[in-house]
Amino acid sequence: MSTETISLQIDADAAQAFRATSGDEQEKLGVLLGIWLKEYAKAGSQSLKKTMDEISQQAQGRGLTPEILESILGKK
Repeated sequence: MSTETISLQIDADAAQAFRATSGDEQEKLGVLLGIWLKEYAKAGSQSLKKTMDEISQQAQGRGLTPEILESILGKK
């Protein structure tokens, strides 16, 4: 899989949380964001909320719990 760098505007707390994570965790977050963006693009006219709900269900089905996500994001 080829990768590409993009630039996003996010709030300062989110940026700080991202920078505080290890390179490995940053890579995982990049993968999660990539999955979300691809699913959002496929959804077409679906609402953003519905798309996010579907992605959440898929992630949970693959074993990603809210606790794991919080630990990845450094909230605990």
